[in-house]
Amino acid sequence: MADLTNSLFFDGPVVLPTGGPLYLQLKRWIEDAINKGAISPGDALPSERDLALKVDVSRVTVRKAVLQLVQDGVLVQRHGSGTFVAPQPQRVEQSLSQLTSFTEDMARRGMAVRSEWLDRGLYLPSPEETVILGLSPGEHVSRIARLRLTGDTPLAIERASLSARVLPDPAVVSDSLYKLLERSGNRPIRAIQRIRAANLGAEDADLLQVAPGSASLNIERTSYLASGRVIEFTRSIYRGDTYDFVAELRIGDTPSNGAAKP
Repeated sequence: MADLTNSLFFDGPVVLPTGGPLYLQLKRWIEDAINKGAISPGDALPSERDLALKVDVSRVTVRKAVLQLVQDGVLVQRHGSGTFVAPQPQRVEQSLSQLTSFTEDMARRGMAVRSEWLDRGLYLPSPEETVILGLSPGEHVSRIARLRLTGDTPLAIERASLSARVLPDPAVVSDSLYKLLERSGNRPIRAIQRIRAANLGAEDADLLQVAPGSASLNIERTSYLASGRVIEFTRSIYRGDTYDFVAELRIGDTPSNGAAKP
Protein backbone atom coordinates (compact mmCIF):
# COMPACT_ATOMS: atom_id res chain seq x y z
CA MET A 1 0.00 0.00 0.00
CA ALA A 2 1.29 3.46 -0.87
CA ASP A 3 2.59 5.84 1.79
CA LEU A 4 -0.13 8.44 1.45
CA THR A 5 1.60 10.78 3.89
CA ASN A 6 4.24 11.29 1.22
CA SER A 7 2.30 10.68 -1.99
CA LEU A 8 -0.93 12.56 -1.34
CA PHE A 9 0.29 14.97 1.34
CA PHE A 10 3.37 16.21 -0.44
CA ASP A 11 5.49 18.89 1.23
CA GLY A 12 4.08 22.37 1.01
CA PRO A 13 0.57 23.79 1.11
CA VAL A 14 -2.29 22.16 -0.74
CA VAL A 15 -3.57 24.26 -3.66
CA LEU A 16 -7.14 23.32 -4.56
CA PRO A 17 -8.53 23.85 -8.06
CA THR A 18 -10.47 27.08 -8.30
CA GLY A 19 -14.16 27.46 -9.09
CA GLY A 20 -17.31 26.11 -7.50
CA PRO A 21 -18.10 25.17 -3.91
CA LEU A 22 -15.19 24.21 -1.67
CA TYR A 23 -16.21 20.55 -1.43
CA LEU A 24 -16.16 20.26 -5.24
CA GLN A 25 -12.70 21.83 -5.33
CA LEU A 26 -11.53 19.18 -2.85
CA LYS A 27 -13.27 16.48 -4.88
CA ARG A 28 -11.39 17.52 -8.03
CA TRP A 29 -8.11 17.62 -6.10
CA ILE A 30 -8.56 14.02 -4.91
CA GLU A 31 -9.58 12.90 -8.41
CA ASP A 32 -6.46 14.56 -9.82
CA ALA A 33 -4.27 12.74 -7.28
CA ILE A 34 -5.81 9.42 -8.38
CA ASN A 35 -5.46 10.22 -12.11
CA LYS A 36 -1.78 11.16 -11.64
CA GLY A 37 -1.07 7.95 -9.74
CA ALA A 38 -0.32 9.64 -6.41
CA ILE A 39 -2.80 7.18 -4.92
CA SER A 40 -3.73 3.91 -6.57
CA PRO A 41 -6.72 1.54 -6.62
CA GLY A 42 -6.92 -0.20 -3.25
CA ASP A 43 -5.08 2.54 -1.35
CA ALA A 44 -6.74 3.92 1.77
CA LEU A 45 -7.65 7.58 1.83
CA PRO A 46 -6.36 9.54 4.84
CA SER A 47 -8.89 10.00 7.61
CA GLU A 48 -11.52 12.70 7.45
CA ARG A 49 -9.73 14.54 10.27
CA ASP A 50 -6.30 14.38 8.59
CA LEU A 51 -7.69 15.59 5.27
CA ALA A 52 -9.48 18.49 6.93
CA LEU A 53 -6.32 19.57 8.79
CA LYS A 54 -4.01 19.31 5.79
CA VAL A 55 -6.31 21.05 3.31
CA ASP A 56 -7.52 23.53 5.94
CA VAL A 57 -11.22 22.90 5.41
CA SER A 58 -14.01 21.69 7.68
CA ARG A 59 -14.73 18.01 8.19
CA VAL A 60 -18.20 18.65 6.73
CA THR A 61 -16.51 19.78 3.49
CA VAL A 62 -14.35 16.64 3.45
CA ARG A 63 -17.39 14.46 4.11
CA LYS A 64 -19.34 16.01 1.20
CA ALA A 65 -16.39 15.62 -1.19
CA VAL A 66 -15.85 11.98 -0.21
CA LEU A 67 -19.57 11.21 -0.49
CA GLN A 68 -19.62 12.59 -4.04
CA LEU A 69 -16.62 10.44 -4.97
CA VAL A 70 -18.27 7.36 -3.45
CA GLN A 71 -21.45 8.06 -5.46
CA ASP A 72 -19.33 8.42 -8.60
CA GLY A 73 -17.66 5.06 -7.93
CA VAL A 74 -14.21 6.62 -7.51
CA LEU A 75 -14.00 5.72 -3.81
CA VAL A 76 -15.49 2.89 -1.77
CA GLN A 77 -16.24 2.91 1.94
CA ARG A 78 -15.82 -0.24 4.02
CA HIS A 79 -17.51 -0.26 7.39
CA GLY A 80 -14.94 -0.25 10.15
CA SER A 81 -12.00 -0.06 7.73
CA GLY A 82 -12.13 3.36 6.09
CA THR A 83 -12.34 4.83 2.60
CA PHE A 84 -10.38 3.38 -0.31
CA VAL A 85 -9.69 4.15 -3.94
CA ALA A 86 -12.06 1.90 -5.91
CA PRO A 87 -10.67 -0.80 -8.22
CA GLN A 88 -10.76 0.37 -11.81
CA PRO A 89 -12.73 -2.06 -14.01
CA GLN A 90 -11.25 -3.17 -17.30
CA ARG A 91 -12.67 -1.08 -20.13
CA VAL A 92 -14.16 -2.90 -23.11
CA GLU A 93 -14.02 -1.41 -26.59
CA GLN A 94 -16.88 -2.50 -28.85
CA SER A 95 -17.20 -1.76 -32.54
CA LEU A 96 -20.45 -0.32 -33.85
CA SER A 97 -19.72 -1.52 -37.38
CA GLN A 98 -20.35 -5.25 -36.77
CA LEU A 99 -23.49 -7.06 -35.70
CA THR A 100 -22.35 -9.54 -33.07
CA SER A 101 -23.74 -10.98 -29.87
CA PHE A 102 -22.31 -10.03 -26.50
CA THR A 103 -20.89 -13.55 -26.09
CA GLU A 104 -19.17 -13.47 -29.49
CA ASP A 105 -17.81 -9.99 -28.91
CA MET A 106 -16.25 -10.90 -25.57
CA ALA A 107 -14.87 -14.21 -26.90
CA ARG A 108 -12.92 -12.33 -29.59
CA ARG A 109 -11.24 -10.39 -26.79
CA GLY A 110 -10.40 -13.55 -24.88
CA MET A 111 -12.70 -12.53 -22.04
CA ALA A 112 -14.69 -15.13 -20.18
CA VAL A 113 -18.25 -13.97 -19.62
CA ARG A 114 -21.24 -15.37 -17.85
CA SER A 115 -24.87 -14.45 -17.39
CA GLU A 116 -27.22 -14.24 -14.46
CA TRP A 117 -30.79 -14.66 -15.62
CA LEU A 118 -33.23 -11.99 -14.53
CA ASP A 119 -36.21 -13.23 -16.55
CA ARG A 120 -37.16 -15.79 -19.22
CA GLY A 121 -40.80 -16.14 -20.17
CA LEU A 122 -43.74 -15.70 -22.51
CA TYR A 123 -45.86 -12.57 -22.10
CA LEU A 124 -48.60 -10.57 -23.68
CA PRO A 125 -46.75 -7.94 -25.72
CA SER A 126 -46.67 -4.28 -24.87
CA PRO A 127 -48.00 -1.87 -27.52
CA GLU A 128 -44.38 -0.98 -28.36
CA GLU A 129 -43.39 -4.63 -28.83
CA THR A 130 -46.47 -5.27 -30.96
CA VAL A 131 -45.59 -2.45 -33.35
CA ILE A 132 -41.82 -3.01 -33.54
CA LEU A 133 -42.00 -6.81 -33.91
CA GLY A 134 -45.04 -6.68 -36.20
CA LEU A 135 -47.09 -9.03 -34.04
CA SER A 136 -50.60 -10.13 -34.91
CA PRO A 137 -53.50 -9.95 -32.42
CA GLY A 138 -53.27 -12.75 -29.90
CA GLU A 139 -49.55 -13.39 -30.42
CA HIS A 140 -47.24 -13.62 -27.43
CA VAL A 141 -43.74 -12.27 -27.01
CA SER A 142 -40.69 -14.04 -25.59
CA ARG A 143 -38.66 -11.92 -23.22
CA ILE A 144 -35.21 -12.73 -21.93
CA ALA A 145 -33.38 -10.50 -19.48
CA ARG A 146 -29.93 -11.14 -18.09
CA LEU A 147 -27.04 -9.53 -16.28
CA ARG A 148 -23.76 -9.87 -18.21
CA LEU A 149 -20.57 -10.27 -16.18
CA THR A 150 -16.87 -10.89 -16.67
CA GLY A 151 -15.51 -12.51 -13.55
CA ASP A 152 -17.39 -10.85 -10.71
CA THR A 153 -17.72 -7.51 -12.53
CA PRO A 154 -21.15 -6.79 -14.05
CA LEU A 155 -20.88 -5.05 -17.43
CA ALA A 156 -24.40 -4.78 -18.80
CA ILE A 157 -28.09 -5.57 -18.45
CA GLU A 158 -29.76 -6.97 -21.58
CA ARG A 159 -33.51 -7.18 -22.08
CA ALA A 160 -34.55 -8.73 -25.40
CA SER A 161 -37.98 -9.29 -26.96
CA LEU A 162 -38.79 -11.67 -29.81
CA SER A 163 -41.96 -13.08 -31.30
CA ALA A 164 -43.02 -16.33 -29.62
CA ARG A 165 -43.21 -17.83 -33.13
CA VAL A 166 -39.46 -17.33 -33.41
CA LEU A 167 -38.62 -18.29 -29.83
CA PRO A 168 -41.49 -20.39 -28.44
CA ASP A 169 -39.48 -21.50 -25.38
CA PRO A 170 -37.22 -18.78 -23.91
CA ALA A 171 -35.76 -21.32 -21.47
CA VAL A 172 -33.72 -22.91 -24.30
CA VAL A 173 -31.47 -19.84 -24.52
CA SER A 174 -28.25 -20.74 -22.74
CA ASP A 175 -25.34 -18.55 -23.78
CA SER A 176 -25.60 -16.79 -27.16
CA LEU A 177 -29.05 -15.88 -28.43
CA TYR A 178 -27.66 -15.26 -31.91
CA LYS A 179 -26.17 -18.76 -32.11
CA LEU A 180 -29.57 -20.20 -31.23
CA LEU A 181 -31.28 -18.04 -33.85
CA GLU A 182 -28.69 -19.08 -36.44
CA ARG A 183 -29.58 -22.74 -35.96
CA SER A 184 -33.20 -21.99 -36.83
CA GLY A 185 -32.29 -19.72 -39.78
CA ASN A 186 -33.39 -16.59 -37.94
CA ARG A 187 -30.09 -14.87 -37.17
CA PRO A 188 -30.32 -11.14 -37.97
CA ILE A 189 -28.03 -9.75 -40.63
CA ARG A 190 -28.29 -6.05 -39.77
CA ALA A 191 -29.57 -3.78 -37.03
CA ILE A 192 -30.26 -0.18 -36.15
CA GLN A 193 -28.95 0.98 -32.79
CA ARG A 194 -29.82 4.10 -30.89
CA ILE A 195 -27.44 5.10 -28.09
CA ARG A 196 -28.04 7.66 -25.39
CA ALA A 197 -26.41 8.63 -22.13
CA ALA A 198 -28.42 8.21 -18.94
CA ASN A 199 -28.08 8.05 -15.18
CA LEU A 200 -28.85 4.73 -13.53
CA GLY A 201 -31.88 4.28 -11.34
CA ALA A 202 -31.56 2.49 -8.02
CA GLU A 203 -32.62 -0.98 -9.26
CA ASP A 204 -30.31 -1.10 -12.29
CA ALA A 205 -27.46 0.50 -10.33
CA ASP A 206 -27.77 -2.24 -7.73
CA LEU A 207 -27.52 -4.92 -10.43
CA LEU A 208 -24.44 -3.25 -11.95
CA GLN A 209 -22.88 -2.68 -8.51
CA VAL A 210 -22.48 1.07 -8.88
CA ALA A 211 -24.00 4.03 -7.09
CA PRO A 212 -27.49 5.23 -8.12
CA GLY A 213 -27.18 8.10 -10.56
CA SER A 214 -23.96 6.71 -12.10
CA ALA A 215 -23.45 7.20 -15.82
CA SER A 216 -24.63 4.52 -18.25
CA LEU A 217 -25.02 3.98 -21.96
CA ASN A 218 -28.52 2.87 -22.97
CA ILE A 219 -28.80 1.10 -26.32
CA GLU A 220 -31.93 0.17 -28.24
CA ARG A 221 -31.28 -2.35 -31.00
CA THR A 222 -33.80 -3.35 -33.66
CA SER A 223 -32.47 -6.32 -35.66
CA TYR A 224 -33.61 -7.45 -39.11
CA LEU A 225 -33.59 -10.60 -41.23
CA ALA A 226 -32.53 -10.50 -44.89
CA SER A 227 -36.24 -10.25 -45.80
CA GLY A 228 -36.48 -6.96 -43.90
CA ARG A 229 -38.61 -8.43 -41.11
CA VAL A 230 -37.76 -7.40 -37.56
CA ILE A 231 -36.54 -10.40 -35.59
CA GLU A 232 -35.41 -8.89 -32.28
CA PHE A 233 -35.85 -5.78 -30.17
CA THR A 234 -33.32 -5.32 -27.36
CA ARG A 235 -32.74 -2.70 -24.71
CA SER A 236 -29.31 -2.84 -23.06
CA ILE A 237 -27.79 -0.80 -20.27
CA TYR A 238 -23.99 -0.64 -20.15
CA ARG A 239 -21.90 0.67 -17.29
CA GLY A 240 -20.40 3.97 -18.35
CA ASP A 241 -17.08 3.18 -16.67
CA THR A 242 -16.49 -0.09 -18.54
CA TYR A 243 -17.54 0.46 -22.15
CA ASP A 244 -16.23 2.46 -25.09
CA PHE A 245 -18.16 2.25 -28.36
CA VAL A 246 -16.10 2.85 -31.49
CA ALA A 247 -17.32 3.48 -35.05
CA GLU A 248 -15.22 3.79 -38.19
CA LEU A 249 -16.52 6.54 -40.46
CA ARG A 250 -15.77 6.84 -44.18
CA ILE A 251 -16.81 9.40 -46.73
CA GLY A 252 -19.44 8.08 -49.11
CA ASP A 253 -20.54 5.07 -47.04
CA THR A 254 -23.89 6.54 -46.00
CA PRO A 255 -27.01 7.16 -48.12
CA SER A 256 -27.29 10.64 -49.56
CA ASN A 257 -29.93 11.68 -47.01
CA GLY A 258 -27.68 10.54 -44.12
CA ALA A 259 -30.27 8.10 -42.75
CA ALA A 260 -30.09 4.34 -42.46
CA LYS A 261 -32.41 2.49 -44.84
CA PRO A 262 -34.93 0.20 -43.20
